Amino acid sequence: MAEPFQPFEPHGHGGPRIREIPLRMVLPNLITVLAICAGLSGIRLAFEHRFETAVTMVLIAAFLDGIDGRIARMLKATSRFGAQMDSLADIVNFGVAPALVLYAFLLDRAGSPGWIAALLFAIACGLRLARFNVLDEEEHPVGWQSEYFVGVPAPAGAVVVMLPIYLVFIGAIAPDRTLGFLSSVFTVLVAFLLVSRLPVYSGKKIRIPGDRVLPLILGVAFFILLLVTYPWQTLSISALAYMIFLPLSARAYSRRAKIEEEKATMPDAQ
Repeated sequence: MAEPFQPFEPHGHGGPRIREIPLRMVLPNLITVLAICAGLSGIRLAFEHRFETAVTMVLIAAFLDGIDGRIARMLKATSRFGAQMDSLADIVNFGVAPALVLYAFLLDRAGSPGWIAALLFAIACGLRLARFNVLDEEEHPVGWQSEYFVGVPAPAGAVVVMLPIYLVFIGAIAPDRTLGFLSSVFTVLVAFLLVSRLPVYSGKKIRIPGDRVLPLILGVAFFILLLVTYPWQTLSISALAYMIFLPLSARAYSRRAKIEEEKATMPDAQ
């Protein structure tokens, strides 16, 4: 008589044993988990009406989620598991957390349109991340086109969409029903920018001349000091500057595309 429970081979042959995984492989995943904890904590704090701490936690989550992949590459600790976990964390930290914090603080004043705007932003962020993963796997742009993102990156969208909150914190605007409707429109606009085909310069291939490294370090240190001392003013100016940068980036892309097209057709004209 056959036994009721037959032995079976674990899926994936069980994977590596815990003791066989080096610590450097665990560190990036640990940072991803901390980012998720920060994002979800921000949502809780928002519904407890501790909004400044909530926004801070969401920004910390976005920062941690933005560096975990870079740390993994620096440590040569990239893995398929880490990549999948990072993708799942992105939708929480860049989409769900900012949308819910913004809704709890401002968008709920607009009623159902505010909730629709929050949903659209979270969905747009998920679509943006899915498109990024697909393009990263299937398409590998070469040359100058690889210097541009397709649409606004999710981390930038998460920081920019909370601009109305920053402005309220510094006392520039009052959190009333009118601002709730205006913030809903702004949230939908940012959601559209996430899923658009807008070329956004990434700066990944910028090379800093040796004689400008020290001034650059000084400038970064100055920005961090401003961020720590005047966080909401600095974030407001940064978000506004990024919105101004977007049409300039698209214009630069169009000019570069025209120049490259003329170079490609020049031999035919001869």
